[in-house]
Amino acid sequence: MLGGEQPHIGVIVLSVPRPSLAEPAKTSCNSIVVPVLGHKDDEIAKPVAEEIAKKYNKAVALVAGVHIDKACSADIKKLVGNCRKVVQIFLEEYDKTINPNVTVIK
Repeated sequence: MLGGEQPHIGVIVLSVPRPSLAEPAKTSCNSIVVPVLGHKDDEIAKPVAEEIAKKYNKAVALVAGVHIDKACSADIKKLVGNCRKVVQIFLEEYDKTINPNVTVIK
């Protein structure tokens, strides 16, 4: 995942799914987050890695870098929203490749 004005590595996340400690019927994750000093890319990357790991019950390694010079809070909010949309599109398209006979209804 990368975006903005300057592609870079801002964080590496490894998420490993496991049964929830509070509700074993649900899936949770153990995640290791390694951010580059001064970057906040982990605030977007960790939830994305965990969502993918939980959905497919597989370990996920995610490398992300998102940069926008002088971003205000509205810019950041829009960026986070757009990242969430892209993840949903990715998951829908990936689902089609692993099970091409399933139709996604919205």
